[in-house]
Amino acid sequence: MKKYGVIMAGGGGTRFWPLSREKTPKQLLNLTGKDLMVNEAIDRLSYTVDKKDIFIVTNTAQAETMEKAAEGRISANHILREPSARNTAACVGYAAMEITRKYGDGIMVITPSDAFIKDTVEFTRVLSEAVKAAEEQDKLVIIGIAPTFPATGYGYIKYDKNQEAKAKTVAEFKEKPDPETAKLYVSQGTYAWNSGMFIWKASVILAKYKELIPDIFADLEKIGSAMGTEAEKSTIETVYPTIRGISVDYGIMEPCASRGDILVVPGEFGWNDVGSWDMMDVLHKPDDRGNVVLGDVIAVNTTNSVIYSDRKLVAAVGVDNLVIVDSPDAIMVCKKDKAQDVKLIVEQLRGEGRRELL
Repeated sequence: MKKYGVIMAGGGGTRFWPLSREKTPKQLLNLTGKDLMVNEAIDRLSYTVDKKDIFIVTNTAQAETMEKAAEGRISANHILREPSARNTAACVGYAAMEITRKYGDGIMVITPSDAFIKDTVEFTRVLSEAVKAAEEQDKLVIIGIAPTFPATGYGYIKYDKNQEAKAKTVAEFKEKPDPETAKLYVSQGTYAWNSGMFIWKASVILAKYKELIPDIFADLEKIGSAMGTEAEKSTIETVYPTIRGISVDYGIMEPCASRGDILVVPGEFGWNDVGSWDMMDVLHKPDDRGNVVLGDVIAVNTTNSVIYSDRKLVAAVGVDNLVIVDSPDAIMVCKKDKAQDVKLIVEQLRGEGRRELL
């Protein structure tokens, strides 16, 4: 069965401000020193799906920059524009409708645009197992990450570890746990982190939409009916912003898990979502003082810090556990263990109407 790749790239990446902005969010940054995160995602996925069959779903505000970034990899008509952010159910459904109406049914391999994956070979092997399971069964498949520590920032997937099949039946999805619950999950060995990577037939996921979230399916059908006509663009711009905002996890995955309709393929391939500045040590080896320094930086008697310079020299003396980021129009300093709260700066700037810094 034909395979189609779908890369979800509409997020704002606000925890990487001031480098990440509305038009150049995290997925359009080069955080690894190798390439833009989205281009790394495309190249990684291309071992499973031909590049000519890969789609990117992104926000209209980012689309032009995305087209330039992915030029030579993804054709412009495979970059789908969301007029507004309506969460992952709308994003995935839009891609499924695009594929079925214009290209026919096939296996959708859906990944985020901004995760870091160390072992591409193993990642490709795990995806192949998931594709095989989705092709042989009319079930929804998710990639689970074998947990390496009791993380509280990820959702968890409980599954039947004793099954011999590579794709194992999911019992239920668990919300982000507190520290004690996370330790319990890891110790039991029957839980995986939710990677947000999905594999299924386009026809199967749309059938689930029609059954479980019929209002969203009805809106997507309006868009689908206009696809390939002169009214396609205007219909998307009119209908899409009215779609109910809900994640595919809440709308589809959780109710389907209770029926045994979800399979998980657990994997270990060095996955990390690198969600904030304090996690840069995943991408770059710290120096002998525990610092990650990028750009023109002098760090004297400085320890356990992340220091990033876009252009000018950044010098730090006698500091510990800080994140210091210099960009052309802003400097951000925070304690390393408060890096998750950088999004609060973005919220305040938005509240003050300082659009030039967003």
